[in-house]
Amino acid sequence: MALKENEVSWFRPLWRRVAVVVFLCIWLGWEVFYTGEQLWMILVGAALAYSLYNFFYAFPKEEPNHEQIPPPRAPDGDERQDP
Repeated sequence: MALKENEVSWFRPLWRRVAVVVFLCIWLGWEVFYTGEQLWMILVGAALAYSLYNFFYAFPKEEPNHEQIPPPRAPDGDERQDP
């Protein structure tokens, strides 16, 4: 499942993506070493795998360019020159 455009713009700064992944790693460690709840281990592990894939592998490298049409140019011979 791909991220929506507004989600991509919110997660554009690298520190936000890293913060989410670090939080999920700490939570998974808590579930594995302290509580031992298998259901939460599976859920948090799946969320961690999903965020790793979407944030670092499939995340768009560039911001989308909404202006595909170049700006209009003045016709030849009609260019103004400042004095």
